[in-house]
Amino acid sequence: MEFTIQDKIAIITMDDGKANVVSPDFIVTMNDCLDKAEAEGAGAVLLMGREGMFSAGFDLKVFQQGAEAGIAMVAGGMELSIRLFSFPMPVVAACTGHGIAMGAFLLMSCDTRIGTEGDFKLTLPETRIHMDLPKPMVTLSRARLAVAHLSRAAIQSEIYDPIQAVAAGFLDEVTSADRIQARALAVASELAELPQQNYAANKLLVRQPVLDVMKAELVEFKSSVNFG
Repeated sequence: MEFTIQDKIAIITMDDGKANVVSPDFIVTMNDCLDKAEAEGAGAVLLMGREGMFSAGFDLKVFQQGAEAGIAMVAGGMELSIRLFSFPMPVVAACTGHGIAMGAFLLMSCDTRIGTEGDFKLTLPETRIHMDLPKPMVTLSRARLAVAHLSRAAIQSEIYDPIQAVAAGFLDEVTSADRIQARALAVASELAELPQQNYAANKLLVRQPVLDVMKAELVEFKSSVNFG
């Protein structure tokens, strides 16, 4: 993961050369990058994937290490989602390819999501892969996905291409692969010009009811598995 500041935009680039999996190390590094964005007085955050891949979700190898490791990773991912959804500055996502499972939840946690044209998948595959959705992520989905697509996306694990994903609510717009970085930077720069104190306050005013539920559900999740 790379962190740079460009014209007051904190650019966080995810690139593990593979699927940009959300692992424990990923979560720690992402939080460190968000800390840097705040400490260095950035005006907005731009979260980018590598060409062809935003994120394919949680690191399945961690689940193979046992229940405790898997539960800790999922809890960390939900905490990261809550932090992004309530972050006190604009957060723009450049979805440079596939956004699957936790990768799709990361998209939903960002303020403005710009996708790439192409044969890419955006999906919540949990039903297809015999998994239950964590309650905080269901609450996030209700807040960000279009009502007409909620059952199709969250229950039936429908697979969307980037154009379809705009109607569903995973993305806000789609552009070409050669323009996505410039477009995402332009959007982030425009949002960074807004009064940051008011942006942060109004984000919380709009999202506080959802955040309160997500936080309570996260506490319930941790308590149900005796996780500290």
